[in-house]
Amino acid sequence: MIITSLDQLDLNGNYTYADYLLWKFEERVELLRGKIRKMGAPSRKHQEIVTGLTRLFANALWKTPCKVYVAPFDVRLTRTREDKDAVTVVQPDLCVICDTAKLDARGCNGAPDLIIEILSPGNSRTEMKDKFELYQEAGVLEYWVVSPIEKTIQVWKLNEQGIYIGLQPKVEGDIATTPIIPNLEVDVTEVFMD
Repeated sequence: MIITSLDQLDLNGNYTYADYLLWKFEERVELLRGKIRKMGAPSRKHQEIVTGLTRLFANALWKTPCKVYVAPFDVRLTRTREDKDAVTVVQPDLCVICDTAKLDARGCNGAPDLIIEILSPGNSRTEMKDKFELYQEAGVLEYWVVSPIEKTIQVWKLNEQGIYIGLQPKVEGDIATTPIIPNLEVDVTEVFMD
């Protein structure tokens, strides 16, 4: 059954990607372990940061097999490659996918190599705990959490045991880099310029 209003759903219910595909309403949502999470409209500052980072990443990835995508872009995180098993569908602010076999017409099926989430008032718990756990479990190699209020970038790298190790936060004056994109240099001061 096609769902045209979020009010038609039980917000405490459990859903799959197959259900998600039937939702035709205006509100933006994600599925975190089968639970609906409403997404608010991003602030102007949030969008400026996303735009600046996207430009830097796109330039660094030019003529490489890796691709950069920005929300709204569905990333299905499953334990198998079967869509019907997906109970987690996220829309990261920015993600980099180097294995193009994970890309299809609907987005990404599997863990991106790198995900960036930008904190907004009210979403810190989701980004810092819930998505941290999901991305670690799914095998996202790097997870960057950008804080516009603190003007920091916290980088988490997946170790050989599948556990995130936090690096020293990058602050204004620092340059953020990643081995996933060797020629990328992110000047933290420029990320937060008004």
